[in-house]
Amino acid sequence: MLSFLQESAYEIAATSIYIINFAIILNLIFREKRSIETIVAWTAVLTTLPAVGIVIFMLFGRGIAKNNMFKIKEQEDKIIKASISQSKDRLKYSSMIDQNLKDNIDMIDALTNSNNAHYTNNNSVDIYDKSIDFFDSLLEELKNAQQYINIQFYIFKDDDIGNKIIDILIEKAKSGVEVRLLYDAVGSRLLSEKTLVKLKKNGVKTGSFFPSLLKIVNFNLNYRNHRKIVVIDGNVAFVGGNNVGDEYLGKNPRFGEWRDTHLKLTGDCVVDLNIRFILDWRYTTKENLDLAKYFDECQTPNISFNKSSNNIGIQIVSSGPDITELDEIKYGYIKMIQKARKYIYIQSPYLILDRTLIDSLKIACLSGVDVRIMIPSKPDHPFVYWASCSYAGELLKFGAKVYTYGDDAFLHAKTIVIDDKICSIGTANMDIRSFELNFEVNAFIYSEEVSKKQRTIFENDITNSNEITIDSYNSRPRSIKIKESISRLLSPLL
Repeated sequence: MLSFLQESAYEIAATSIYIINFAIILNLIFREKRSIETIVAWTAVLTTLPAVGIVIFMLFGRGIAKNNMFKIKEQEDKIIKASISQSKDRLKYSSMIDQNLKDNIDMIDALTNSNNAHYTNNNSVDIYDKSIDFFDSLLEELKNAQQYINIQFYIFKDDDIGNKIIDILIEKAKSGVEVRLLYDAVGSRLLSEKTLVKLKKNGVKTGSFFPSLLKIVNFNLNYRNHRKIVVIDGNVAFVGGNNVGDEYLGKNPRFGEWRDTHLKLTGDCVVDLNIRFILDWRYTTKENLDLAKYFDECQTPNISFNKSSNNIGIQIVSSGPDITELDEIKYGYIKMIQKARKYIYIQSPYLILDRTLIDSLKIACLSGVDVRIMIPSKPDHPFVYWASCSYAGELLKFGAKVYTYGDDAFLHAKTIVIDDKICSIGTANMDIRSFELNFEVNAFIYSEEVSKKQRTIFENDITNSNEITIDSYNSRPRSIKIKESISRLLSPLL
């Protein structure tokens, strides 16, 4: 009798699991707007690992509400659209005079229409290709803050560099400066409660994006705020690949030298980065900050033609999984690839491409464009690394050149530059996760001067890299081929 009951319970449990799996698969196919590759990958996981698959899906595959989480009030929407409309009117006139604008007006329009990405050109840009230079500049600018500091990182640790920043934030808060620190709950899981209490006690406001339940269970584990934004007094801003942790200064023996790229920006583009921060902050903390106040920090942007380092065109573009119809940063990358006539140089720690991107790069190669891609020489996530190698190998067959950076180093920079004309630097990797699952932000920069600097940085990095040739790739061991094949199959989920 007991055996019969056990068999019945097992049958009921097994049947329930298969019914749940089938329901999830139907939901993926008919209700959620996901890529075919992602649906096929999840279907494979759910059918081959029925019980485990449900757990994996609930942790990593569950969707979020597909509406704009970062809502803009009607009054603010009018201000933003009016500002964009004025910029468009100026651009139409200016593009008849300025050749650089004329060459890039299609790209500017594409990002404006897909993301309300405001174009400004009274900006200056500093590129930091060494993390120590970025942190030195950040610490100095934080010390100079007089009115407010808005600071946001995916990873924020209270280690040596983290505590240096924390000490300044506390000192500034005590002196009357408004200080807000926004961090991702999963990325910053090592940020201690003791430190958070100390920050709050000393007047620093903090916010945790998609917080975990009891710091153990996170039902939005798959959707992370990967943005890194600092805005100080509305005068200066930072955006790029570095997080806050000692490993970014090369102090973790596992990674060795940490190679990253970060920007310091001044000009009207600072307002656009500040708006991105404020929208994230309002969603996370429910503090009712007024965007209109921060628009008042600058006058209506002017479009001028002075070819100086203080006259650089920039669009701040953000993307996230809350808007299903658009992958705004990916669209920007694709547009750059399509526009390239001479060269495309890409740096990314992860290279996991959907069909559109890989076909665009193949077409560029076949068109005679010099396509060069740089990825790390060592993995931080093994499956992601082997999947990246697989996509790199596919592009090698079409004439792309692929490099792995350093022997005892980790490349974390997220950059793309074309033809000494346009470059994009920010938080988005060249991978499906960044395009579809993470909340990201990039600066798209229209400047011969800045693009040449980024090209030079890339070329200098080549001297510290090893080239993967088609012969060396084809002669890789069978064990690596198996790792690549399995990882590529799972790549839409990585």
